[in-house]
Amino acid sequence: MPGSITPLPRVLLTGFDAFGGDSLNPSWLAVRPLHGRRIASHQVVAAQLPTVFEASLAELEHQLRLHKPALVICVGQAGGRSAISLERVAINVNDARIADNAAAQPVDTPVIAGGPTAYFSTLPIKAMLQALQSEGLAAEVSQTAGTFVCNHVFYGLMHQLATRRGFKRTRGGFMHVPYLPEQGSPSMTLDELVRGLRVAIRAALTTQRDIAQGAGAIS
Repeated sequence: MPGSITPLPRVLLTGFDAFGGDSLNPSWLAVRPLHGRRIASHQVVAAQLPTVFEASLAELEHQLRLHKPALVICVGQAGGRSAISLERVAINVNDARIADNAAAQPVDTPVIAGGPTAYFSTLPIKAMLQALQSEGLAAEVSQTAGTFVCNHVFYGLMHQLATRRGFKRTRGGFMHVPYLPEQGSPSMTLDELVRGLRVAIRAALTTQRDIAQGAGAIS
């Protein structure tokens, strides 16, 4: 129509609800303020996922179909970590040390039956790391997203992007954030987490080819 405005391409940003007896989850608290923000000519859409194995992927799939994003970053809480963690790889296993919010506790089951052993993030994680560190934010590349709902969502996301029609060019991955100060130590402030997500999204959107920078682990 004459005069109609073409909508901006979208970034889907997800966080989780509280779990494990906590009253809050910093992943959702950090994601929520970015809803509706414009970053590098893209519109951010924030969505909350339940900390429930099957339901989390159902909601993620709904959000993917609804928004058809150009970029997807799922975010979760990693208590005990002291930095924003850019996850490198998702593995095809559920092995829950604690029950999820629906009392499910799968042990040694696949995320996707018959799926590949693992998927790598398609985010430019080294460029994102450099951008975060340049802003004075504690950041790292992580070699494991665990075997709880975070890894379940990470693997499910990458499987969707790899196998579903219409998502071949969509980049995606997962980030973990530390506790907030009121949850314990180590921690980062909510302002730092929100700023870190904004910086990471911008770097992901403006980097076509990742940089080569050492960020591996010895053990």
